[in-house]
Amino acid sequence: MEEQWITSVGIDLGTSTTKMIISRLKLARTSSAISLPRFEIVERQLLHASPIYSTPFKSVDEVDAKRIGEILAKEYALAGIHPSSLKSGAVIITGETANKKNAREILHHLAEQSGDFVVATAGPDLEGLLAGKGAGADQRSMQSREAVANIDIGGGTANTAFFKRGKPVGTITFHVGGRLIQVESNGMITAVSPSIRPWLQASGYSLYAGQVVTFSFLRELCIRLCQNMLDCLAGYDTHLQGESLRTLIIGEPLSSIPTLEEWSVSGGIGQLMERKGPIDIAEMTLYGDIGPLLARTLKEVIASYPIKLIQPAQTVRATVIGTGMQSTEISGATVHLDESLLPIRNLPVLKLPITSFMIEHPDLLSEAVTQIMHTGVSLFGQDGSPPFALALSGIADFTYASLQHLSARLTECFAAYFPTSTIMVIICENDIAKALGQSLERRCGGHPKIVCIDQIKVEYGDYIDLGTPISGVMIPVVVKTLAFHHKAGGGMPS
Repeated sequence: MEEQWITSVGIDLGTSTTKMIISRLKLARTSSAISLPRFEIVERQLLHASPIYSTPFKSVDEVDAKRIGEILAKEYALAGIHPSSLKSGAVIITGETANKKNAREILHHLAEQSGDFVVATAGPDLEGLLAGKGAGADQRSMQSREAVANIDIGGGTANTAFFKRGKPVGTITFHVGGRLIQVESNGMITAVSPSIRPWLQASGYSLYAGQVVTFSFLRELCIRLCQNMLDCLAGYDTHLQGESLRTLIIGEPLSSIPTLEEWSVSGGIGQLMERKGPIDIAEMTLYGDIGPLLARTLKEVIASYPIKLIQPAQTVRATVIGTGMQSTEISGATVHLDESLLPIRNLPVLKLPITSFMIEHPDLLSEAVTQIMHTGVSLFGQDGSPPFALALSGIADFTYASLQHLSARLTECFAAYFPTSTIMVIICENDIAKALGQSLERRCGGHPKIVCIDQIKVEYGDYIDLGTPISGVMIPVVVKTLAFHHKAGGGMPS
């Protein structure tokens, strides 16, 4: 087989909006006839992009699953696609919708009904990472001296991801979104999200449902909100903001903010920034919330910072993963595993590049392993077994001593961060899987069990399927790359 077309879908259920994209991907063989087959996406065709729907809710804390099902069924019919024909893609629940009581139930239902999906309930860290890649910030950072940040702002959260030289270097999320304060055209507040109330109180604002406010009052509030967030992202001294900033950040703040050369804004607010801003309450309440005013004030405030504002590759659809790439590779030079553990499907990948300098300085290697395990907990939680696959790249010639040190540190950190996981999966770019796997097995004593394979090249953010062994030694591995589209590369229109 020299080429094949596959159909892919992306579904994003957000705080304010729900979107779906269906695309057609051409996979072609890029390896020579005498080597193992490798397929890559060589052509992309947009088959169908749904309208931007308002996310339906049955109540304040429950998504209307039936209505979502009807929306998707309608879009599949319009696209002329049956879910059984889908070969890749993703369902993602983002923003405040991820916290609704039936979010997980909806994910599982959509996964069962919609073909071969990469499925993730996107917490704020993962959501920021996906949106940043969808907006093209990772590619942009390849051309920059310093870091590039993308701020994806929807109805409930502002998810920020930092990239440097193409790699993610941190995420931070704020309670900033257009739907957090809902208001009618006469200025009457109809709803205030519980997530923004601590910031309002810490910032000296009294706001409640039924209150009538002025346009200037809301404008001042939005300016203050944007300044709090942008001061933090720009690395300014934020101690003076005190409690107001602490209540704005979701989770723990970053220990240090990377120096930024450029930033972009995606999401619904990013799209609204491209339009003319509202000048009064009537224009502001086009969607029954502060979204248009937040976009206008953000555009004004962000211009005062010495960081270049760039246009993202995608705005409102940055977080929709419209496509996925599947290519089957073979691991078999050296492997260490228990066949009874396979197959393993839809396993997210974290990547740990190892340099010669790290090998020569064991403390640096230990620190890097600790950090990657911390990142794994932040992105995927502690419940998965295995929680993720750790890809090791960079160095080929480990000494016996350095291999033992790596093995010891992996064992200690995995046990500390994932004490209930019964499986640890390691992917080696080079041929060290058998030796490393045996060392890990001796140290772990069967808990967790070890799957260690090699000759597989993956990237941060990929998902993998590990199939059952062929001829007892070769492991088929399906690498699913979240294929984000960038304008420079002939990308998919928004």
